[in-house]
Amino acid sequence: MKLDVLNSKILKCLQENARMSNAEIGRQVGITSPAVSERIKKMEDLGIIEAYKAIVSPFEIGYQLKAIITLRAFMGKLKPFLDKVKTYDEVVNCYRITGDENIVMEVVLKNHKHLETFIDQLISYGESKTNIVLSRVVKQKGIKPI
Repeated sequence: MKLDVLNSKILKCLQENARMSNAEIGRQVGITSPAVSERIKKMEDLGIIEAYKAIVSPFEIGYQLKAIITLRAFMGKLKPFLDKVKTYDEVVNCYRITGDENIVMEVVLKNHKHLETFIDQLISYGESKTNIVLSRVVKQKGIKPI
């Protein structure tokens, strides 16, 4: 589905505030609330809108560290790791990538000991490299519709 101008404007509103009412979105984009609702439903059905979620600050709930960990999987260990990584509560995002490493993960951890324990779990799957995150440069943002 190619996005028209109205759907793009609706997506922009939702990316700025997913809790915005359909009436408010309608006022901002120039259509009725039922028309907004219908368009949103269609974009959900088509998979354009995947989810609505609350983004929780890990630091405010007791996690003191954020790290980016890459993994170069040992021969025959990638598939088992892809199954296992889904069970790790520490993993916020995980991507299979091209290049020397197979995996890049964003993880949140309570402290340095927690990081050590987490890295120890990765040893059987491959060689890992860990980078501690110091600060966020770009805040998570939505994709600009084409």
